[in-house]
Amino acid sequence: MTRTEFKLTMPGRSSWNGAWSGDDRDFVIAREVDDEVAARIDGNAWSCRWSDGWAAQIAARVAIVDSRRAKSDGFCGYDWRVDGILLRHGEIYADHERPEAGS
Repeated sequence: MTRTEFKLTMPGRSSWNGAWSGDDRDFVIAREVDDEVAARIDGNAWSCRWSDGWAAQIAARVAIVDSRRAKSDGFCGYDWRVDGILLRHGEIYADHERPEAGS
């Protein structure tokens, strides 16, 4: 198992001032994943865009063994997106968006 960190950013912002209230926060979660999966996703990023102009990005990186983040601000309610990347189809899907199994 390999400790892998996922970082959430919002590169697309359609707010009145072009900012996101979470810009100065560190939205990171770590998961222990199979070594093969960790090697496959290390350095990759996945994006999701909404019709209102907002976009979220999740970037994965294998964590340095002795490295621990001093503080994380959680994942802003987007934990399910990491589950979609790891457990489902290698992409970000909400439950209602999932492709049918075997397709």
